[in-house]
Amino acid sequence: MSEPILDIRELHVWYGQIHALKGASLTLGAGEVVALIGGNGAGKSTLLRAISGLIRPREGEILLRGCSLVGLPAHEVVGRGLSHAPEGRKVFTALSVEENLAMGAWVLGGDRTRIDRQRERVFSLFPRLLERRRQLAGTLSGGEQQMLAIGRALMAEPQVLLLDEPSLGLAPILVERIFATVREIHRAGVSILLVEQNARGALALADRAYVLETGRVALSGAAADLLVDERVRKAYLGEG
Repeated sequence: MSEPILDIRELHVWYGQIHALKGASLTLGAGEVVALIGGNGAGKSTLLRAISGLIRPREGEILLRGCSLVGLPAHEVVGRGLSHAPEGRKVFTALSVEENLAMGAWVLGGDRTRIDRQRERVFSLFPRLLERRRQLAGTLSGGEQQMLAIGRALMAEPQVLLLDEPSLGLAPILVERIFATVREIHRAGVSILLVEQNARGALALADRAYVLETGRVALSGAAADLLVDERVRKAYLGEG
């Protein structure tokens, strides 16, 4: 792999007295999908929040194209080319679909050509959002809100997209649709770090993967190899 677009080195994060990340390290190459799997409380969402500037690590380094992100506020991280679609969607429920997308495009500085191009891209990925463009986000279904959360993140023209549990709470047919869209986003040249409780689906989608356990990377390798690894199959795929 060439020099990574995202390089996480020995990251430590504390919540009060709780040591949530204990020296986690990982890389994301340009054009890759990397999955991060693990049980509840393993630190997966904490890692994404640290990368995107929502929380500040106590130790360690976060490099995007070789430049440190540590200490930057979240809006500056977005301006550097990294977007985060958080767990639980976190859409603005009192705003319309179009207004939510506009919120995601603030980093484009009012450039109407770029904003319109990104909006059309989002609507091509998620035709349902085009149909609901004037509807309040709070009235959307769970699947539609997930589409909107991803679409809002894409409005900033990211080079790196962090996806936190995009399939959580969705019906199987919607999970397949979301995963298919993630593949399409990847094919368009966006590098993706994917946290996903559906370990089988995440490993089938990813190039490489890391297994996080109690704040540490316990396993890593090609996603296809981890898919058949006995430890992963027993712990995360419900086999054995």
